[in-house]
Amino acid sequence: MAAVTVAALAVAAALAAPPDRLQGDLQKLMYVHVPAAWIAYLAFVLTLVGSIGWLRRRQQRWDRLAAAAAEVGVFFTGLAIALGAIWGKPVWGVWWTWDARLVSTALLFFVYLGYLALRRVTDDRASRARRSAVFGIVAFIQVPIVHFSVIWWRTLHQPPTVLRPGDPTIDHTMLAVLLLNLIGFTLLGAWLLRQRFRLDVALEELEDAQAARDLELAGDSIETPKLEGRRSDV
Repeated sequence: MAAVTVAALAVAAALAAPPDRLQGDLQKLMYVHVPAAWIAYLAFVLTLVGSIGWLRRRQQRWDRLAAAAAEVGVFFTGLAIALGAIWGKPVWGVWWTWDARLVSTALLFFVYLGYLALRRVTDDRASRARRSAVFGIVAFIQVPIVHFSVIWWRTLHQPPTVLRPGDPTIDHTMLAVLLLNLIGFTLLGAWLLRQRFRLDVALEELEDAQAARDLELAGDSIETPKLEGRRSDV
């Protein structure tokens, strides 16, 4: 309920926010694009935390956290890329360009798709968790590369306007609306993460029940051999 309420307020605020001087109402895509990227970053941080937690504790809950967060992160990364393309077509004149921020974000998307694919390679939970934990730690290197790409290289993408030293360069009214959207998306992301975590627990319980049932049926099929008495010739 909190997520729905804040998200509704955020959408209303975004619609009521003043248009950009140059881009007009097209700039309002920022109120979804930026929060989507923020949730992707946050989700991949949780994947890193879950991966480190599993390697240290060897507890299944850490692996579940890493997996659930990775799925949420991939979804919001894809959403950020799609919204960026929708914005880029009228502003840059193309859906896609080989810009450092765009390329690094696309690589981030495919790296974590590879993480999710790796989790499906084996059914053994311990082996899957170990491999995924190592991959999840290494994959996180891509996150700071994406964030600082607009600083390290010359790009078409604008530099940071909020997470930067000094006062944000964005209009403060727009900043307030953006922060409200960030809160709403964060609550939404937390709800999705919780639902995916609970689904993973349910799937594991189902697998355990199925394995126990198969083992029971296999045991029932084994019959004790019966020895017949030797018949004597008359």
